[in-house]
Order: sequence, then C-alpha cells, then structure tokens
Amino acid sequence: MNQIFICSLLVLTLCFNGFSQDKPNIILIMADDLGWGDTGYNGNKIIKTPHLDQMAKDGLQMNRFYSASSVCSPTRASCLTGRNPYRTGIFHANKGILRPEEITLSEILKSQGYATGHFGKWHLGTLTDKEKDANRGKPGNTKELNPPKLHGYDDAFVTESKVPTYDPMWKPKKFDKNESLKIGWSYIKEGEEKVPYGTAYWDIDGNKVTDNLNGDDSKVIMDRAIPFIDKATAENKPFLSVIWFHTPHLPCVAGPKHQEMYKDFPLERRNYAGCVTALDEQIGRLRAHLKKIGADQNTMIWFCSDNGPESKANANNGTAADFRGRKRDIYEGGVRVPGVMVWPAKIKEARQTDVPCITSDYLPTVLDALNISHPNPKYVLDGVSLLALIEGKMTQRPQPLGHMFSNRFSFSSNKYKLISYDGGKSYKLYDMINDKSETTDISNKHPEIVSEMKKQAMLWYASTKESFMGEEYGKESFEKLGQTWQGPLDIKVKTKKKKSKK
Repeated sequence: MNQIFICSLLVLTLCFNGFSQDKPNIILIMADDLGWGDTGYNGNKIIKTPHLDQMAKDGLQMNRFYSASSVCSPTRASCLTGRNPYRTGIFHANKGILRPEEITLSEILKSQGYATGHFGKWHLGTLTDKEKDANRGKPGNTKELNPPKLHGYDDAFVTESKVPTYDPMWKPKKFDKNESLKIGWSYIKEGEEKVPYGTAYWDIDGNKVTDNLNGDDSKVIMDRAIPFIDKATAENKPFLSVIWFHTPHLPCVAGPKHQEMYKDFPLERRNYAGCVTALDEQIGRLRAHLKKIGADQNTMIWFCSDNGPESKANANNGTAADFRGRKRDIYEGGVRVPGVMVWPAKIKEARQTDVPCITSDYLPTVLDALNISHPNPKYVLDGVSLLALIEGKMTQRPQPLGHMFSNRFSFSSNKYKLISYDGGKSYKLYDMINDKSETTDISNKHPEIVSEMKKQAMLWYASTKESFMGEEYGKESFEKLGQTWQGPLDIKVKTKKKKSKK
C-alpha cells in the first residue's frame, strides 16, 4: 500500500467532504470458471439461473465482457487494481502475489469511509506461514504470505485457492466409479468416511475458521457476506463487499437438493449444473436481503466469471457457447465471460451493450462514480471508467484491450482483434463485429490494420514490462519475490532508462 497517498486522500476526504451516506455501495461478485454460455440469460437451456437472469432483466447486460486473463489469479488482481495483471507480476494462478505497493480499490474506498470486506476465494497470495494450507501455504513461506488485511480490508473470510463446492472442507476417503479428486464426487452422506480436503478458511486476523462450514459452499460464503453488510448498514457506512465464489471450479459437488434438480443427467453434469444453480440462489438471497434492509437502490452489483470454462479436465461441463476456445485460451471462449450489473439508482431500465468491457474497468468506474481521482497518477491504469456506459452515453470503448497468457498475446479494438499464439512470430486478425467466433483470419486482406495495431500493441506491451519492473513504485517486491519477466512475445522490449542523478 502506498501509505502517503492513501493517508493524504483520507485526510482530504475527512476535512472537505465528510463520510457521505449517499455514496453507492459496491458489491463485486465473481464465479470461478463459469463459461459465457452457462447462464440462462446467455441461452443455456439446462442450467437454471433465474436470479442472474433477473439481474440481466433489471440492469446492464454486457455482451462483450472480458476477464483480464484466461486463468484465475491474474483476473482477480485486475479487479482490485484496474491494471493488467502482467503489470503487477501475476502471470498465472498460484504464481506471484498482489504486491503491497499496488493501490487497491479496497484501500481507496476505505480512505473514503467505506467498510471493506472480502469473502470466498482470495488466490492473490498465501494466508498462513505456520502450517500446510492449499497450494502454497506452508511453514516458513513468508515470501508469499499476503492476506487481505494488507490490502485495505476490514473483514475477510477467505481461502487461498479452490475447495469442493459442497462441504468445502472435506473429500471422500474412497472414490466410487465416475468420481475423482479432480473432477468431483457424490456429496458425502452421513456416516461415510471422509478426510480433510486441505484448504482452510481464514478470517481477517489470520485465524482459521472452523464453524458453519458444511453444505453448499456458496451459501457458506454468503453467510459471512450478509452479516458484514448488515454491520456496515447499521453503522451508516457505505460498503465494498467482494464476493468471489469457488463455483464452478473443479472439484464440483452439488448437494442433495440440487442433485435432484438435474437427476436425469450423469453425475458430472448434475454436479456442475447443481452448484451453479446453488450459486445463483445465493445471488437471489443477497438481492432480496438488500431490498429488505433498504440498501438495494444505491448498491451497484457487478457479476462476472474469472475466465472461460475448464477445458482439459472435463470439456463436457461448462460451455463457451459459440465462442472459440476455453480456459487458458485468449480466443473469446477463454476470456469473454458472463457480465451483468445492476444499480437501480442509475439504471432504471434494462439495457444490453456490445461495448467491450473488462474486469480492469471496475476500479476506474467506481472512482468516477465517487468523483475522485486515483491516489497516484503515476500508476498506469488499463481499465477505463464505464460510468458513461452506465448512463447510456458510451458507444465505443476509448482504448484497446490487451490479453496475455503463456506465449499467447492479443490486442483488441472495438472492431478488430489481433492475436498471436506463437510468441509474436505470426499474427491473425479477426473482425469481432461480423465474426465473433473467430473463424476467418483477415490479416492478409488488411495488412495496414495489422501494422497499425502491432505498433500500438508493442507500446502497450513495453509499458506493462516497465510497471512490472518497478517503474512506478520501485523494486522491493520485484526483488523479494525473485520474479522474472514472463511476457509472451519473443521480442526484445525496450523500457525507459532512468536518468542518473548528478
């Protein structure tokens, strides 16, 4: 956290504005590995998502909404920083941390008098250095210890990474036919042998949580988020509640109620569809509760997924609909995800938009809604404010979108998408207005467009490396983590040379 800028912003806010009761509440909801085609409002005929469908009927449905990456952790970093994850050193899941020098949405809103809470998946660093936990938590691993408390949160109920989507702390001792540790299993019935799954929930102070952890994981998470909202409302404070569900990340497990809803399908489909419907019910529960306590009108709720549907483990579960690719791809199926937002005070009638939007847009949009600037103008933001879009005044995205993963790179305007899958040795060009499924490469027909987009893309690419190397806030975290640049392009990138002080 950049203490000087955050503290200065807090003092100015207190002196001149006070803590306004009219500031909108912010809720950022994210599913995990949910495909674009896995919701009813996007055309799914099997999975029941009536509450998400109602959100689409009530608010802004974003038909070209993108996760900032095609995997988990990088996208999550973008939500909180407004920056492409390659700037922040989070190239992949389970690698890197949300650096303390990054300025997060939670830090900024806390300085504005908001109560701040994070519930569900964290995946931006480890939560303990005292015991084995999840993927990276272990005794002595202080280098990657990076809990929400370091990033402006008052409250938290979080796991480092994935858990089963039902009875999240447990797995069967033995697996039956058609069950597996990776894919999922039939829910554990009373009397059946079980063993710990290996990932714990932790509170804001780093204590392991042991109560109320049975049943559907989405409900377990919402059971913590709602009391946080109630407490903030009782204290007359606006709130930021980040709710990152584990569903439907593997292993998928659905409980008896939701298994019954899909009883005519094989186990894997029952589990996947069942846990998504269970998630949907918790969104309905949240919206009903906000209405009950009179907090629904001035609350903006954003919903999306962190990337496209899982591919290798079971390609028959999630769906990217007509889009090419899945998780780990930067074709549309890997990064175009369900995106919908409600804010009754601002959005009076339902609308759909085809303007490209991305998870990096959250932070600048919220700052714009509060009429405040980023605490440090040196920090390059890749997101843009969508406030004009929310108000019905934006028809084009003002700047391109960049995606990177492994040796894959893409750069997209409102109409065209330039993409390379071989480290920049060759590029294809797609017309995203007339060919959303990316079936026809038109690069040979439009070499001038390819050339111009490559020029823009290389400038942007170089700037992400500059940020990663500490151009904005120094090299402390860069050196502590021992990271190296993992940009996908097989080219030399020139970065700015600092002038020596005479």
